[in-house]
Amino acid sequence: MSNSLNQPLLEALLDSWDRNNTILVNLLRALPEGGLDVKPMDSSPSIAQLFTHIHYVRLVFITEDAPEFGKDLPDTEWLAEPDPARIAQMLNDSAAAVRAAVKGRLEAGRAMNLHYDHPILFLQHMLWHEGYHHGQIKLALKLAGRPITDDQAGPLTWSVWMRKK
Repeated sequence: MSNSLNQPLLEALLDSWDRNNTILVNLLRALPEGGLDVKPMDSSPSIAQLFTHIHYVRLVFITEDAPEFGKDLPDTEWLAEPDPARIAQMLNDSAAAVRAAVKGRLEAGRAMNLHYDHPILFLQHMLWHEGYHHGQIKLALKLAGRPITDDQAGPLTWSVWMRKK
């Protein structure tokens, strides 16, 4: 890996990660009352468990691929955390750790240890994984008859992605 960095490109990539986390936390905050308990099927994880799974996955991949940026792993991957403020803090903390791991490995010119040929692939995997679960959360709400409308979701999601600084 080359040690030379294109700083504007790196900052744009990290900004995309920050926006992704903002959107995820916005989705959490937009849930209707009792939304954390919604499951699309009895055997499915709840929405709370999907959010805590995202947090866990971020941290486990950091532990395996850039352990110098690792944080303590939660005891449970699929925690049914009832407090949205606590989940938001977990997501913000693990997002900061992902950001630090990607930036640190890129600036050091180091590949990831186990899963990825390049730190940007780790970042892209996290974006893909979280977008997948974002869709599951919105579908679970819709199936439960408690959808977040496009008018509600737009400013919280698409507008965050497309906003110019």
